[in-house]
Amino acid sequence: MTAACPRSLVVPVYRNEENIDDLIAALNRLNQDVGGMEVVFVVDGSPDGSGEALLAGRRLMHFSAQIIFHSRNFGSFTAIRTGIEFSHGVLIGVMAADLQEPPELIQRLFGILEEGQADIAFGQRTGRHDSILRDLLSNGFWWLYRKMVIPTIPKGGVDIFACNRKVANSVMEFAEPNSSLIAQLFWVGFRRCFVPYERRARVKGKSSWGFARRMRYMMDSIFSFSDLPVLLILWLGLFGCIASAIFGVYLVFARLTNFITVPGYTALAVLITFATSGILLVQGIIGAYLWRTFENTKRRPLRVIDYRVEHHYALILASEEKEHQ
Repeated sequence: MTAACPRSLVVPVYRNEENIDDLIAALNRLNQDVGGMEVVFVVDGSPDGSGEALLAGRRLMHFSAQIIFHSRNFGSFTAIRTGIEFSHGVLIGVMAADLQEPPELIQRLFGILEEGQADIAFGQRTGRHDSILRDLLSNGFWWLYRKMVIPTIPKGGVDIFACNRKVANSVMEFAEPNSSLIAQLFWVGFRRCFVPYERRARVKGKSSWGFARRMRYMMDSIFSFSDLPVLLILWLGLFGCIASAIFGVYLVFARLTNFITVPGYTALAVLITFATSGILLVQGIIGAYLWRTFENTKRRPLRVIDYRVEHHYALILASEEKEHQ
């Protein structure tokens, strides 16, 4: 693999065994359309046979590739970081292995970067072909993400993008174990553009990006890039103090006018319950920030690589041509 490779494509792989053959065929077409690229597959501790299928499929790859195996599952964004770290391209694209994002969109993103129109190009989802419930959950998730984390992120979120080496190097300087790669890409700045596309229906396999993973991703994004929860606590405490003061004045007045003759058990119970719940809420939010701060002080590696396999298509092709001569 030469350092002069102009384009790299990073593909995180997790539970995609059924898609591998279709994925390789799609990447072969993309490689021909863009005029050559390397593909960096990162198998993120996938429990199925995705890694084995990729190794077996090397004979079908008409492009140079790296197949990197994590020692366990570290998350899709960590897998993307690994792919960017080992990529050799001046331009780096990222797409999922499930083929719900059209691979030909990568060609358009590479073209924008090559023309110098932007430093990073995002695919902007304008429609999707999932179930109604999944659409509602996804739209709600990204609405909340826009409100609490990155207001400028596209409404449908980001699943596919391409950037130049300058942006990639800036993102690689982050060493936060619980964070959001997408938020980092927006945080570093640079010139951005958005290319609309329609998300395809998944033909094979089932998405592993479930509710629990989305919630963890949301929490990591909020606690890494937003002080909104702390500000909400501040305002909640302020209004709570004002409300408590007003209520206290009312109780004193009611007691002096004999409107209340017996201490109220109900009012006391409500106040205790409200105060206890408020304390637990505040402690929980502050604790989440402290935990992530503690995690960052450990300085553990973001991932552990088991092994890496390289596929040099140009060398294989040259060897075959030599044999036929």
